[in-house]
Amino acid sequence: MSTHASINNIQYNTQNFDNETLILLYKNLLKPRLIEEKMLILLRQGKISKWFSGIGQEAISVGVTMALNSLEYILPMHRNLGVFTTREIPLYRLFAQWQGKASGFTKGRDRSFHFGTQEYKIIGMISHLGPQLGVADGIALASNLNSENKVTAVFTGEGGTSEGDFHEALNVASVWNLPVMFCVENNGYGLSTPTSEQFKCENIADKGIGYGMESHIIDGNNIIEVYTKVNEIAESMRQMPRPVLLEFKTFRMRGHEEASGTKYVPQELMDAWALKDPVTNFEAFLLNEGILNSDLEKSIKDDILSEINEHLHIAFEEEVITPNETTELNDVYKSFQYQEVKENSEKKEIRFIDAISESLKQSMELHNDLVIMGQDIAEYGGAFKITEGFVELFGKDRVKNTPICESSIVEVGMGLSIAGMKSVVEMQFADFVSSGFNPIVNYLAKSHYRWNQQADVVLRMPCGAGVGAGPFHSQTNEAWFTKTPGLKVVYPAFPYDAKGLLATAINDPNPVLFFEHKGLYRSIRQEVPTDYYTLPFGKASLLREGEQITIISYGAAVHWALETLDNNLNVNADVIDLRTLQPLDTEAIFVSVKKTGKAIIFHEDSLFGGIASDISALIMEHCFEYLDAPVKRVASLETPIPFIKQLEDQYLPKNRFELALKELLDY
Repeated sequence: MSTHASINNIQYNTQNFDNETLILLYKNLLKPRLIEEKMLILLRQGKISKWFSGIGQEAISVGVTMALNSLEYILPMHRNLGVFTTREIPLYRLFAQWQGKASGFTKGRDRSFHFGTQEYKIIGMISHLGPQLGVADGIALASNLNSENKVTAVFTGEGGTSEGDFHEALNVASVWNLPVMFCVENNGYGLSTPTSEQFKCENIADKGIGYGMESHIIDGNNIIEVYTKVNEIAESMRQMPRPVLLEFKTFRMRGHEEASGTKYVPQELMDAWALKDPVTNFEAFLLNEGILNSDLEKSIKDDILSEINEHLHIAFEEEVITPNETTELNDVYKSFQYQEVKENSEKKEIRFIDAISESLKQSMELHNDLVIMGQDIAEYGGAFKITEGFVELFGKDRVKNTPICESSIVEVGMGLSIAGMKSVVEMQFADFVSSGFNPIVNYLAKSHYRWNQQADVVLRMPCGAGVGAGPFHSQTNEAWFTKTPGLKVVYPAFPYDAKGLLATAINDPNPVLFFEHKGLYRSIRQEVPTDYYTLPFGKASLLREGEQITIISYGAAVHWALETLDNNLNVNADVIDLRTLQPLDTEAIFVSVKKTGKAIIFHEDSLFGGIASDISALIMEHCFEYLDAPVKRVASLETPIPFIKQLEDQYLPKNRFELALKELLDY
C-alpha cells in the first residue's frame, strides 16, 4: 500500500494508519455528507426551515473530533455537523432538534446547532459567533485549575476573526496559557464578503504572532492531514498547556445558508475547489489503494442511509410540541432552592465596602471552586480595594487579574460554569459593562432556557453618581438588565443587606448582576454579623411604617428618601427598600399601596425606561381601585451624567424628591 498517494493534489500520508482506522475515518467523513444531502431534500420539501451547509468542509469537523477524547469539550459552529455525528449523538435527536421537536436539545426554543449537550461535551454557538471563543477560554481555565490536562477546541470562521471577541479570547488564552485549540475554518467567504475584505494579512495563522501564540496552517480538505496534525498538537497541549491557533484552508461549496446561493463566487473558483472535495477524494484514494472496494463502499453507505431513514422516521413520528406557559416561564432560570444561613449573634459596625469584601472572602472560603476575576483585583486589590489581601489568602489561580476585556471575561465566567465552577466577575465600573453586554444578555441570560445550561456567574457592578466621576464612571444602569429574562438583578442599600445578598448571589446558579453604589461604599456604616449568612432574593425590606404614603426605592435613593423624611416633614410613610429588582417583591409593594392609597417611586436612574415605570404600571394594574392619587415617579434628568458638582446636583433627583412628595401628599 502506498503511504504518500495524491488525489487531485491532496497528498495522503497514511504511514501510521491501519486499515481499520482509515475505514473509520471514511465512515465518519461520509456520514455528515449523506445526512446533509438528505437535509437539502427535506429543506426543499419544507420539512426543515433552514440549513447551513458544511459540504466541502467535513474533514475539519471529523478530524478534529476524532483527535480529541470524549471528555474534551468542543465548541462547534453551524457547519460542523461532523462534530455531532463523530461524537455519535443519536441521529433522531439531531433531526428532532432541526424540526423543533421535544426530543431535540432545545425543546423547540432554538434551531440548527444553537445548543449544547453536557452528555457529549459539545457546546453550540449563538448567532453572534464571537462569544463562544471566550467560553472556550473558561472551560480551558477550569481544566488548568483542576489539573485535568484536557484540550478545548473551539471553531470559528474567517469572518468571525474580525470580531473583537476573537482578539479578546486569543489574548486571554495566551496570557493565561490556556489549552484552547482555536480552529478557524477559512472557507473564503463570510456570507458574501471575501477574505480580501475581512483582513489584510496573508494568512489568519499570521495573527498568532501578535498574541505570542503558536499557529499552524492545515489543509482542511485532507482528512489524514487534519487528523494527524491535530492529534499531535492536542497531545502536546495536554502535556504543556497552551493555546494554539489553527487555520484550516477549505471552501464552502454551497451558500452561507441555502437561500443565499453562491452567485457571488466566480465559477472557476467553485470548479477548482470541487476537485478538492474531501469526501470523494478520500473515497477515491481508499478505492485506489484497495482498502475500500465497491461492495464495502455500498455496504457502508447503505448502513448510514438506513440509519438516517430510521431516525428520520422516529423524529417525524414524534408529536409536535404543545405550548405550556408554565413550562416556558419555569425554564428561564435554573431552579434554586434558597438555603438560609442564619446570622450569628456577634456583630460589628462596618462600612458598605467592608460588607462586600467580607462576603466575597467568606464565600471564597466556602466554595473551593469559586474564582474571582477582574481588572487589577489581585495584588492591587481592585479599584476600590475590595479584594485587597485576597491573593495572599487564595492565590492567583482563584484571584485573577484580567486584561481589559469585559466581553471575554464574562464569557470565561460562562465557560467556568459549563465546567462546573463558580465565578464572580468585577466590572471595574458598571459603565464598562457595555463592553461585555452581548455575552450577558445573549449568552448568560438565555443558556438555561435554550438548553438547560446554568450560567453560574455573578457580575459585580460598582455604580452610581454623586462622586464627581462624570458620564463614564457614574451610571446606574440596572434597567439595561431588569428587562432581560434570565438575569437576576440585586441592588442593596445597606451593609447588612449587601453582605447577605452577595452570599446568596454566589450560591444561586443563575447569572446575577450585583449593583454596588460607590457613593455608599465608605459613607454608610451598620452593625453587621461577623460570620457568613445569606438573605433571600425577592424580599423587600420595610424600613419604616406609616399610613399616609408608600415610598418605594433602592440603592442610594433609599438614603435620600430617609434623609428627606427626617427633615422635619412629619410625614407618616411606608418606606420600602426593594433590595432586589429581579426578582421583584410585588407583594410587599401591593400590600403597602393598598394600605396607604398613594405611591411614589424614587430612583437614581433616569426616568424614561427606568424600573419605576414598570413598578408604576404594576401598581396601576393591581391596585388601581385603592389609589387616592396618581402614582408618582422621581428620577434623574434625561441627560448623561455631568462631572462638575453643581451640574451633577441638578442632574440627581435628591433635591426634587421633597417637593414631589409634598405634592403627592396634598393631592
